Amino acid sequence: MKIIVCVKQVPDTNVFIKVREGGDGIVTEGLAYVVNPYEEYAVEEALRIKEKFGGEVTVITLGPDRVVEAIRTCLAMGVDHAIHLPESDDELDPLATARVLTEAIKKLDYDIILCGKHAVDDGASQVGPALAEYLDLPQVTFVRKIEIAEDGKSAIAHREVEGGTQVVKSSLPAVFTAEKDLNEPRYPTLKGMMAAKRIQIQILNHKDLGLHSLKSKSRRLKLLPPPERPPGKMLQGEPEEIVKELVRLLRDEAKVI
Repeated sequence: MKIIVCVKQVPDTNVFIKVREGGDGIVTEGLAYVVNPYEEYAVEEALRIKEKFGGEVTVITLGPDRVVEAIRTCLAMGVDHAIHLPESDDELDPLATARVLTEAIKKLDYDIILCGKHAVDDGASQVGPALAEYLDLPQVTFVRKIEIAEDGKSAIAHREVEGGTQVVKSSLPAVFTAEKDLNEPRYPTLKGMMAAKRIQIQILNHKDLGLHSLKSKSRRLKLLPPPERPPGKMLQGEPEEIVKELVRLLRDEAKVI
């Protein structure tokens, strides 16, 4: 079974993100980057499917030279092949990104395509669905569990919906976007990291893909940091007095009751 995972490199969620003066982007100097957490679940699921059914896993990443680090992380986890689609630091919007990925995937054989449910830097949740539309494939989003049929021709996916779980059966090939409860991603081993250094990463530029004038349909106007939280209030006195004051504050100031 041949599985493709679309991976995005994002700023490390454990570091403080600063907005550049003017709001045209974030401060990237000294910023650490990681594999988008939801793509880690997608990579892990691809590896588990390969372990059960055999086959190979290919990761595809769009971005500048620094994304090679994310690619090597995936290879160290056990991915077989990697494709880098070079792109400048000026990010394409989700639809343009999906278009680039589509043209690269058209050159490959595949049974399953996996993405994260969204990237933690923009939260758009559009690349996976757009990719499915461009490739004319069925799609199941926000997946918490995937069961591949023994003949490899269909899959049953459990997806998160408000108030419950929806169970969907889909023919393959199809696109699935991973939710965080799909699995527990493995850590790259030392042996895997050493092996990853020897795997050649295929590079496909826009010319290779026949994309000469691709442009985003939308543009980001401005970034704003979240407003600072007001200081907390400490209530003192007898328990009955504290309860009355707390109720008043929740009703009159916070307006939540």
